[in-house]
Amino acid sequence: MRKILGLLLVLFIAGASNAQIIKPATWKVSLSETKPEKGQEISIIYDVKIDQKWYLYSNDFDPDLGPTVTEFSFEPHESYELIGDPQPINPKRKYDSLWEGEVSIFYEKAQFVQKVKILDPSYVIKGGYSYQVCSDIDGKCILFDDTFTFQSKGGSKSEKKSTDESKGLLEQRSSTDAYSLASFMLVAFLAGLAALLTPCVFPMIPMTVTFFTGKDNHKKGRYVNSLFYGFSIILIYSLIGLVLAPFMGPETANDLATGWIPNLIFFTVFVVFALSFFGLFEITLPHKWVNSVDAMGDKGGLIGVFFMAMTLVLVSFSCTGPIVGSILVESAGGLALKPVLGMVAFSAAFAIPFTLFALFPNWLNSLPKSGGWLNSVKVVLGFVELALAFKFLSIADQAYHWGLLDREIYLGIWIVIFSFLGLYLLGKIKLPGDSDASNVSVGRLILSMITFTFVVYMIPGLFGAPLKAMAGYLPPMSTHDFNLVETIRSSGGTAPVTSVNEQCEDPLYDDFLHFPHGLKGYFDYEQALECAKATNKPIFVDFTGHGCVNCREMEARVWSEQPVLSRLQQDFILLALYVDDKTELPENKWYTSSYDNKVKKTIGKQNADYQITRFNNNAQPFYVILSPEGELLTEPTAYDLNVDNFVAFLEKGKQALRKR
Repeated sequence: MRKILGLLLVLFIAGASNAQIIKPATWKVSLSETKPEKGQEISIIYDVKIDQKWYLYSNDFDPDLGPTVTEFSFEPHESYELIGDPQPINPKRKYDSLWEGEVSIFYEKAQFVQKVKILDPSYVIKGGYSYQVCSDIDGKCILFDDTFTFQSKGGSKSEKKSTDESKGLLEQRSSTDAYSLASFMLVAFLAGLAALLTPCVFPMIPMTVTFFTGKDNHKKGRYVNSLFYGFSIILIYSLIGLVLAPFMGPETANDLATGWIPNLIFFTVFVVFALSFFGLFEITLPHKWVNSVDAMGDKGGLIGVFFMAMTLVLVSFSCTGPIVGSILVESAGGLALKPVLGMVAFSAAFAIPFTLFALFPNWLNSLPKSGGWLNSVKVVLGFVELALAFKFLSIADQAYHWGLLDREIYLGIWIVIFSFLGLYLLGKIKLPGDSDASNVSVGRLILSMITFTFVVYMIPGLFGAPLKAMAGYLPPMSTHDFNLVETIRSSGGTAPVTSVNEQCEDPLYDDFLHFPHGLKGYFDYEQALECAKATNKPIFVDFTGHGCVNCREMEARVWSEQPVLSRLQQDFILLALYVDDKTELPENKWYTSSYDNKVKKTIGKQNADYQITRFNNNAQPFYVILSPEGELLTEPTAYDLNVDNFVAFLEKGKQALRKR
């Protein structure tokens, strides 16, 4: 029985290990004409199917920028000649703040076309392609390559599909992260509650009570009308999201999130909304529309109730419009129904109180009276809208390298905005519509304290502090003109200790491969192994890549922390294995892989093959701790921004070596 259980356990572990080979893209290579005549021009067509939440880098941007571009190769043959280069068909262009440049990518599907002139009807066309796919969910970036052959004889070999089509190894992803969707709906719901406290909406509560007082006084009729009223409010807002849903798919999300034109438009819209909330002007719908709908509300039955709900929506538009617009902007991406769900969450919070007041009109007596506090809510929302507007301008600024919003300037703007918000909450600033108050309420005092705390948190960022909690909202650190933290580090104040011992050889390839934060280590497995034996230290293996986004984020947010950095400096022999480096090795170092029977000629190909064959994994970043003999000391780990978890991983590897 123990042997059976042991065998099952081994099979389970092997199965779980195999499942780590991720292949999110399927390639199909075909010819536009399989029986061409001599002198005819035909096309080699590369069709790629990409898993949801993954994207493929194209081949039409600067290959030195960072990400690995898709590359194509062909074996010369007298039967054909190439016409131009492979052309990508309609990739999406975006500015990538991490790489500080414009890249082009494909979502869901991709296509490349290579023109070929046939010189001999008995043609033989052999070639290959390499590419990088990355995940929108967890930032994994994976490299692949494959070959194809076309020949005129014996049609069975005329087309070879990529080995990426092997089934059962694809990592399945849901169309949208459930947690992020739930968070988005929660924010939309809270926005609906905030909208209730605006000057355009709050006065509609007495109107609702007046409308339902005297209508169907019997209990059943009151319940039906009130519930239908709430349902109508949700329906009207949800229809707005439903109309926009077809335009909010993954590709549109990418355009909205990264394109400079839409971001410039969003910046303008948010500024206009903010100025409206400040009281400079009022955004209103034509009075003719509102009056017509209001007149329809005088009709009896459920039709009158529906038009009363529409009247509420239209009258409150000047306050809810900016909030609704903000939700719809944030809803772009992933799930096509996300705008609908956002509107459902927003309108539910908006509708529930009105439904309850329609059911229980006597509650009206317990409400606070309208006053300046309503205008204060609107002004606070205006400050938030204004701050968020600069996020959109920042993306446009980086795309065109205008240099308007370097990191410290962006931070300076936010510090000023939120300082003014804090002063407003303390009553030091008055705007149109505000009432004169002789004292500050406890609620406003607490909110001002929170606001000023946030301001104090941002101030060190002006001098180069990373402000990790705001990483997604700030321009890249490379745009920071005066980085005091980096200046001190580079001047020797906190210079890291080398992790390469004097007993060891100088590292190969360190003239073009590097570690972050001044760390020293190796880029060749055999060298690292020899140094580990000489020093009796464990080897920290970092499977990384030049174009790996999450590798850079781990280095910036986890490796930079002192508990991690000090351990890497002192306790390990560091080995960085770049899986996408294209440096070709001498021929005597080439070998044929047991995994795919292909000759591995470059540093990157050999490192990637080592990761797959030894650890059955092909995603980066991927971290392994080995003994000086090359044995695995602890379970490998991957992308995880929790510093404590990474420290525990390092400590576990050290302890395992001590036990040996």
